[in-house]
Amino acid sequence: MARIKTATGIALGYEDAGVGEATPIVFLHGVGSDKSAWRPQLDHFRSERRAIAFDYPGYGDSDSAPTGTTRDDFAATILAAMTELGVIKAHVCGLSLGGVVAIAMHQAWPRRLASLILADTFAEHPEGQAIYDRSIAASEHMRALAESRVDVLLAQPADPVLRSEVIETMARVAPPAYRIGAEAVWLADQRDRARRIAVPTLVLCGAQDVVTPPPLSTALARLIPGAQSELVHGAGHLANIERPDEFNLLVSAFIRGADSRAS
Repeated sequence: MARIKTATGIALGYEDAGVGEATPIVFLHGVGSDKSAWRPQLDHFRSERRAIAFDYPGYGDSDSAPTGTTRDDFAATILAAMTELGVIKAHVCGLSLGGVVAIAMHQAWPRRLASLILADTFAEHPEGQAIYDRSIAASEHMRALAESRVDVLLAQPADPVLRSEVIETMARVAPPAYRIGAEAVWLADQRDRARRIAVPTLVLCGAQDVVTPPPLSTALARLIPGAQSELVHGAGHLANIERPDEFNLLVSAFIRGADSRAS
């Protein structure tokens, strides 16, 4: 277990892989997940650059999140952890809640981001309040919630092993942390922030995502000046673990291009 104490006073769990001169890449997980969801990406990118996956406050190996923690607090703590690890600038890849946090990071500290990869996420969800209300109502029993949600999260028919892994990961999330994460993601309205994004941006979405469906990614990409948009075919809401090879190839090509334009 690796943890880093940040200037915000909170220690975050993280997994750090790879070395090299190329700009590092940071991965941010979804509301019902933790840093372990990014292992296919850490394994892929470690051969070409430093790759780091973080747990949010309250998740995984991190300290508990104080009452009232917001998406902006998540963003500040991730950036503080990056500083402690010597990462001054990075490509930031976030899925679902991770995309919401990544946009918040850009809002506050745009010079710390080399690019954004926003996967299966949105600027504002038209059904966000209803999803939040259902999430809160079911959050006392995380295993039951995971079992009821898994077939919505994954494209069908889902791989049984992956299905089981998603349930186990979500079941580990503490209810208070899940409630903070649910508010941070589902009640977000970052349309104005998205319009001000000024770094290269790739918007990805699983073609079979029914939680944050492709039209929401299309709307997000249209808000961001110059954003690229791609579908991950055969994937649902958890595109990075459902179709890791396709996801990694799209992200790798994009960040190499961003690195080349910046040099």
